[in-house]
Amino acid sequence: MKYLAVIGTFCICLILAPLAVAQQYAYKPPLGDIMGKIQLRHIKLWFAGKLKNWELAAYEVDEIKASLESAADLYRGIPVELINNTADPIIAIGKAVETKDSAAFTKAYGDLTAACNACHVGIGRGFIVMQIPNVSPFTDQSFAPRP
Repeated sequence: MKYLAVIGTFCICLILAPLAVAQQYAYKPPLGDIMGKIQLRHIKLWFAGKLKNWELAAYEVDEIKASLESAADLYRGIPVELINNTADPIIAIGKAVETKDSAAFTKAYGDLTAACNACHVGIGRGFIVMQIPNVSPFTDQSFAPRP
């Protein structure tokens, strides 16, 4: 009986040991993947704001903020001031969305785009240049608010 208990314990250890090691190496998405996600949200945010879909715009700006926070947490080598430069434009976009102010939204969106580009230059990726989109690649999504 003791022999079976020892074998059972040994088997459990064999099963759990790789799980313990795997937890040490949690998935860390590449920075380019996080930034690509932000770029898609940046596009969606523009079209949502342009078409005054304030609910969608609020959602997208929150998602951008969360992704920037993830990038800062996962990649400590990014200078904090570069990430922080996006804070004021994100707050301004949030206020513009809340007050449904299209002019303030457009200005704040331009400021966010400029902050993104400044960050890219600051980390040696100045060849990545964001701009206000003129065509949506999301042909399967309507950005107009629901009636």
